[in-house]
Amino acid sequence: MFQYRAGQLHCEQVDLQALAGEYGTPAYVYSKNAILDRWNDYERALSGIPHRVCFAVKANSNLAVLAALARAGAGFDIVSGGELQRVLQAGGDAASVVFSGVGKTAAEIGLALDKGIHSFNCESETEIALISEIATAKGLKASIALRVNPDVNAKTHPYISTGLKEHKFGVDIAAAEEIYRRASRLSGIAAEGVSCHIGSQLLELEPLLEAADKTLALVARLRAAGLEIRYLDLGGGLGVQYRPNERSASIDEFARGLRPKLASLNLTLMLEPGRSIVAEAGILLTRVLLIKQNGAKIFVVVDGAMNDLLRPALYQAHHEITPVSEARSGMAMTADVVGPVCETGDFFARDRELPALQPGDLIALRTAGAYGFVLSSNYNSRPRPCELLIDGAQVILARRRETFEDLIRGESLL
Repeated sequence: MFQYRAGQLHCEQVDLQALAGEYGTPAYVYSKNAILDRWNDYERALSGIPHRVCFAVKANSNLAVLAALARAGAGFDIVSGGELQRVLQAGGDAASVVFSGVGKTAAEIGLALDKGIHSFNCESETEIALISEIATAKGLKASIALRVNPDVNAKTHPYISTGLKEHKFGVDIAAAEEIYRRASRLSGIAAEGVSCHIGSQLLELEPLLEAADKTLALVARLRAAGLEIRYLDLGGGLGVQYRPNERSASIDEFARGLRPKLASLNLTLMLEPGRSIVAEAGILLTRVLLIKQNGAKIFVVVDGAMNDLLRPALYQAHHEITPVSEARSGMAMTADVVGPVCETGDFFARDRELPALQPGDLIALRTAGAYGFVLSSNYNSRPRPCELLIDGAQVILARRRETFEDLIRGESLL
């Protein structure tokens, strides 16, 4: 998806040097075919298993990205009414949408019911009661799954781990059976699924398979109690390779681990991948403004900043940095790569071995297709970057760069 050709880094067939000249920097660049290839990897790996793969919109909610996935037949996992509206605007089928999230409002629930979504992943008994009330008033029946907390250590960054008892997500699996019994007696509710999601950027299969075992045992107990559980939602969470020496479990390995557990159970498997579909398909393209030296410390100051890509500041996340010109590929300096925002936390890399970069050089921050633009902001009154979707030699302006007028839209003078 991103390769050097004639000394210049390309996305598919598009020269990133020329792309930056036309559209400016910073810019997010996504490979459409890389996204669809990874989507198809899930479909192939799960062949023969009744399943529905729902892309986690929170990872990348650009309309062009969602439209490409919708045309490929994807379902969608949403966590807000705004994400539902994005999916529908992009041509997604409401009947393929799963609504997750710990704080759904009455207005969001009502919208989802009106649009006819597939189901709700419920995070509390209080939420189930609210859905029951709204669905009953509308004369509708809502399919729900209770998100259970299996108390499995996901072995990931604490901010993106969600499966332990101290986390805000889900309910204790030990309390789930009683909650299901009460929910099954509510009007407007069809308690048909069990849901579990233990975290994101999981590099090992063991936590995912342990969580699957615990939730499948719950499914067996619920069925024995007379509940018609039709689907099992195991969320997402498969990690990707952010560092060259990092190994993540593959989609095929995950599917092979699940296949014997699901055999003859007459369950539809629901998965909600996000990062593993779009992360590696995207980069943040940014230009070197200047090289600054304070004593022995070297800073490479670029025109991208933490408001454009928050992950390094928020999670201390690693993104490989690739020069767009292959002539700059030899290692020559140890430096911090920083942006113009007035925060010491505004950095993309610290003490990183880098080529001998010069002002005007272009660099690509790799594996930035997930949790990149969606976490961006206008801090320091900085317009957010454009988003470009590449399809072979075609460049699709998926989102134009913001202007000053965009920054102040909705504001008023005294």
